[in-house]
This record gives sequence, C-alpha cells and structure tokens, in this order.
Amino acid sequence: MRFSIEEINNSSTLLPNVTLGYEMFDTCSASANVYGTLRVLSQCTEPYIKMQNNFTKYKTKAIAFIGPDSSDFAFITASILGMFLVPQISYEATNELLSIKRICPSFLRTIPSDKLQVEVMLLLLKKFNWTWIAIVASDNDYGRQGLQKLYALAVKKGICVAYQGIIPSIVTGPEIKHMVGNITQAKVNVVVVFSTKRLAKVFFQEIIQENITNKVWVGSEDWSVAPLIFNIPNIHQIGSVLGVSVRQSKLPGLMDFEAAYVSSVKVNYVYPCDTCNGCNQICQECQTFTMNNMSIPSQFDTFASFNVYSAVHAIAYGLHELLNCSSGECSKDIFYPWQLLEKVKNVSFTLHNQSISFDDKGDPFTGYDIVMWERKEENLSFNIIGSFSQNPRILEINEDMLKWFTLDNQVPVSVCSKECGKGDRRVQTGFHKCCFYCVACPRMTFSNASDLYACQQCGLKQWSPPRSEMCHNRTLEYLSWTDPVSVVLLVIITLLLIITIAMVVVFTLNVNTPVVISAGGKMCLVMLMSLACSCCTLYCYFGKPHKVTCMIRQPLFAVSFTVCLSCIVVHSFQIVCIFKMATHMPKMYNIWVKKNGHNNFIIVSSAAQILISIIWIAVKPPEAIENYSIFEDQIIFKCSETNSIGSITEIVYIGMLSMFCFIFCYMGKDLPENYNEAKCISFSLLVYFFSWIAFFTTYIIYKGKYIAAVNVTSVLASIFGILSGYFTPKCYIILFRQELNTKEHFQTAIQNYTKKQSEQGGK
Repeated sequence: MRFSIEEINNSSTLLPNVTLGYEMFDTCSASANVYGTLRVLSQCTEPYIKMQNNFTKYKTKAIAFIGPDSSDFAFITASILGMFLVPQISYEATNELLSIKRICPSFLRTIPSDKLQVEVMLLLLKKFNWTWIAIVASDNDYGRQGLQKLYALAVKKGICVAYQGIIPSIVTGPEIKHMVGNITQAKVNVVVVFSTKRLAKVFFQEIIQENITNKVWVGSEDWSVAPLIFNIPNIHQIGSVLGVSVRQSKLPGLMDFEAAYVSSVKVNYVYPCDTCNGCNQICQECQTFTMNNMSIPSQFDTFASFNVYSAVHAIAYGLHELLNCSSGECSKDIFYPWQLLEKVKNVSFTLHNQSISFDDKGDPFTGYDIVMWERKEENLSFNIIGSFSQNPRILEINEDMLKWFTLDNQVPVSVCSKECGKGDRRVQTGFHKCCFYCVACPRMTFSNASDLYACQQCGLKQWSPPRSEMCHNRTLEYLSWTDPVSVVLLVIITLLLIITIAMVVVFTLNVNTPVVISAGGKMCLVMLMSLACSCCTLYCYFGKPHKVTCMIRQPLFAVSFTVCLSCIVVHSFQIVCIFKMATHMPKMYNIWVKKNGHNNFIIVSSAAQILISIIWIAVKPPEAIENYSIFEDQIIFKCSETNSIGSITEIVYIGMLSMFCFIFCYMGKDLPENYNEAKCISFSLLVYFFSWIAFFTTYIIYKGKYIAAVNVTSVLASIFGILSGYFTPKCYIILFRQELNTKEHFQTAIQNYTKKQSEQGGK
C-alpha cells in the first residue's frame, strides 16, 4: 500500500496536484478492526458530531478504506462503512455475501468471490473425472460458505461427497484425528480443503502424523501457496497438491522498495492512549518501540500485493475523475464519500497489462491461476499449470506440467464405481449416486449422458440394438416399382393381361361356335373381362401405398373374381340341369329356363359381393398405414385391408362360391366329354386354393414388404389357374382342332352319352 501511494504521489498524470495520505491499522482482533473503522469515520474538525438520518453531507476523516484481508472482519467494516457510503475495497475478503449490495452497498474487492472459486474447483474436479471426494473446511464464514456452495454444486454436477468435515477453530487432538480417520474410511483419493492457512496447517500436521501419502489435495486460494503450509515439516509426503491461487502479476520495483526500507528505516508501532485529547487522535508519545533487521519478504508473501496495488489505484482513478483532473490540475472542491463511491464503481484502467474494473456487485473481472506443488527431493516449489478466466469462463490446464505422486505420473483416480460400458445404465447402490453397478440397455432404448441411470426410449420412427448409445432412423419399406421382384411380377402381370385380352378376341370371333357355346357362350366373355379386371388390380400393389389404391384394389379384385366364379357356378349348374334335372326334375328346369336363372344368379351373387365391399368401405375403409411392430429397424408401409372383417368376409364369400363349383363339378363328372368341365374347373380351383393357402401361411410367418408380392403371386396363380384350366383347352380346339368344333361332333357325344345311360338303365 505504501509503495502504491508513493507511486501515485510521484505521478505527473494521476492526481497531479494532489498528495494522498494514509493511516494503517493492524486488524489482529475484532476490537482493533472496529477501532480502525471508527477512526475512518471520525471528524476531527469538531469535538462533537450529531448523527442524523441523512449522511450525504457527512465528511469523514478518510475518503476510502482498503481492506481488511478477512471476510469475517470485512463484514464488520462493510456494515458500518455502508451506512455512510464510504468506498471500501478489500484485497482478500472473498465471501460471496459481501457482494449483496443491500447489505454492503459500498463494498468492492480486487479478489474474486468464493462463488467463482467454487466454480473453478468444480471445473478441476470435472477436468480430471474425480467424482468421489471429501471436503474439509475451516470453522469460519470463509470455510463454511465454501463447503456449502461446493457441496451443493458438486451434487448438481454428479460429483459425490463421501465425507464433509469442519476443522474446529479451537483445535483439539481427538477431533482432528477423528476427521482424518473418516477421510481414510471414506476411501476417497481426492480431498478439497477449503480453509484458512492457520487451520489448514493444523489439519495437515495431523495428515502427516497419520502417514497419509497417496491422495490429491485441492486447495483454496488462502493456503495453496502460503509459506505457513509450505514450511510444515514433511509436507512433501502428503501426495499431490493442486490449488487455486489469485492471479499472479509482478510489480516492478516493489522488492527494491521493501529492501530500501528494511535496510534503513526505523519502524514505529504506535498505539492510542486514553490520555489523548480531541477526537481520539494518535499520540506519538504514548507508546513507541523500534524494530530493526527486518527480513525482505519472500515471493509467497507478495502474492496479494497486486490486489492491494490495484485497490489503491482504483481509489486514485475514482478520485481523479471526481476532481476533474483530466485537464492537468485537480479541483479542490469539497466532496463526500458517496460521490467518490459512484466514481470508483465505474473505473476502468490498466495496470501492468492487467485490466481493472468492477461489475455491478463490486467484484473484479479477474480470474485465477491454477498452481501445483512440485517436489524436488525434499524441497517444494509451485508451478502455475493453468488459469481460469471469467469472460469467457474457460479453464485451461497445461497437462505437460502436471506432476502427480503416482509412479507413472498418471492422473489419480477417485471414483466409487468404475464407469459403465457403452450402452449400459447405472443402478445405484446405497446413498450416493456415484456408487452403482451396470446393466445393459435393452433393444429399442439407448443410454444417454443426460441421464446415466435410465435407458431412454427410442422414438416411434427409430430403433436401436441392445447396448446402444443412440437410436437409428427406421427405413420406410414398401414394394417399390423398381424392386427386382416387382419388375418380374409386373412383366408376368402384363403378359397375363395380354393373354387374357387375346382370349377375349378369340372367343369374340368364335362366339357362335359349338365349343364357345358349350363353354357358356357370351358368358365366357364376361368371365374373361372379369379376369382382365382382376389382373389390372394387381398394379395397385406396387409403389408407395395411397388411400385410393388401398381402397379399391381388394374390393375390385373380389367383385371381379366373384363375377368370374359366379359364371363358372352357373355354367356348371346349367350342364347338370340339361343332362339330369331336365329328365328327373323337369318343372324346376323349366322354371330355371323361363326365369332366366343363370343371369339372375350372376347378378345376385355379384351384387352380394358388391354390397359387402360397400359396407366395408363405408364403415372402415382400407387406408395406408405405417406398421412399426413387425421389424425393429423397419417401418412397413402397407394397406390395412388384410386384417379387416370386410376383407375376411369377401374371401369367405369367394371360398363359398368355389365350394359350389366343386359340388356341381362332382355332380357332372359322368356327363359327355365335350360338356364335362369337371377336370378343368377342378384344376382351376385347386390352383386357386393352393395359392391362397400358400399366401395365408406365408402371411402368418412373414409380414414384411414382400407380403404384397406374395399377394400378387396368389392372385396371378388364381387367374392363371382359370385361364389355363378352363379357357386354354377351348382356345386350343378353336385354333388347332377345328374338326372338334362342329355340331356333328357334339351331337355324337350327346348320343353316345344317351345310349350309355340307356344301357345302364336296362341293366
């Protein structure tokens, strides 16, 4: 402080025509601290001062207050000085409560608050992945506040405090021994010591006595580079010491200034006397003693020097602004402490490449140095291995400078349980979250750093294998037009459609020939057209499903195929009627012929299927749906008709018609060969039955995108069965065996059948 004031007084630019004076007080006790504070507030120009509620015109003896270095004492001074708005700047008081302006309105400091120091300590713990720690603090505001804040923040960040203890201010052997025993029992490898240097010394003496040598000690700024701790015998044996320190800045000329005074100046310690008059002035005559042969401070004693230096300069810069000294000469107008306080709050200047300013809470924007002790044989030194800056908040560590107590210089480990593997979640054991065992996350879930104790569910359109750390997007699957299977099926569909149309042409040109007439005549054209329509519905099974294609493809197939089967049923029934019912039941046969029974049956049968389809579409129409339950990694995009009641009803109805076909085929098994369709129809129906049995069997086993291809194949087989079994033999006769396509041939067949029946009747 003396060095700073003399530098300012000798400056030609800062307070050019103003000389600063000062008084110093030793805050060795609470009473001495209060005494010094009241001295600052005294008015020596009047023997008696009447205190009023308004202190704006109150002029104190001193314009500002530097210190004290203790948070405990700083609360006393700040609460008193705050009433008079006297600027107070502390260089070592770190308690964060001092930043509350409604409590300490005139308090500022040049050292960061403990809140920031706690953040830095937490960043150090996170940096080295230390999650199982103990915290020891001194029994004062500094230690207790630090422990409380660090514990609360550590819990939020997933760091477990296995033990927390307070070093008593009145030290007793059993208490310290019990505390050290608890640390050992907790099996932690990292201990944070948030303590004043005096109580930290007592604590480490017990640590040395208990021969604890394999831990990491994280120190607060008060003791991490203090000679009081460095000089403890055998302190080098305790392990690795990593600490937070105030930002180191050299002050050129300070050591020479001290050396000059040590060698020549007599230091007087003056104490006040009760016999002094006036307003409690210092009596030079009361008590004075002289000490010579002072030692030059070591580098450790000067660590707070820059904070004192900047505090004095902050007052000077505030005063420089208040007195309008920018013109080269300061005004001598009367001013009051609150006016100076407003200027000091807003100062911003640079000292030895360091920017000095205060935030709205009166805290500086400076950061910290991170220091680490280094042992060379039995000598200790410290290295600055990193730094922490506030804006932006960044912790930087030079890992090449780390010197751990471990043999291979590896970072010591301090965890309760080893980290889980990829895709595992933690299951807590006991009170602390850091103690756990690991369980693999099942499929369709994943482990995430945001919650290590739970497996998070994948989204509806996502999937994951067991032990996954992320979810993958499902692929949307459907039978595309370009799929190789689709290409093959489309070629077959088109060929079959062409063949069907060709048959329509052949039957149309030969509609009046005996073969076509015996096969049903114009009814054959209806059958072929319905099969062509069924064939066309198969194009709706390819590409991305849409509402329209889903709605029409199966109902249209069901109706068209029903028309075809109805015609086959009618044709089979009519042949039976001609050869059997006409003889045995002539009245029924006449009714069937007169009432146009075959057309009515086809219309009614087809209408019934149309009605089923209409009701189905009206009540619950088929639609395009995304099925997520079939495959983990796929979304099957398909139509919903397969599982609906309407679809099943249509299939059952078609099956019923098929059974009628079989019945009539069986009844006409002994008819003339030219009129006997039993073999042809039976073949067609067998193909139909086998194809759909194959489809439903496949559907039970497999429900992927190719189930649509299986469906198409079943329909193709059904159409192909009728074409090949029923129409192909007729086409063959029409095109290649025309001699069989004559009336004479068919009459001969009827005569032979009649003769045979007569012979059987005679027997």
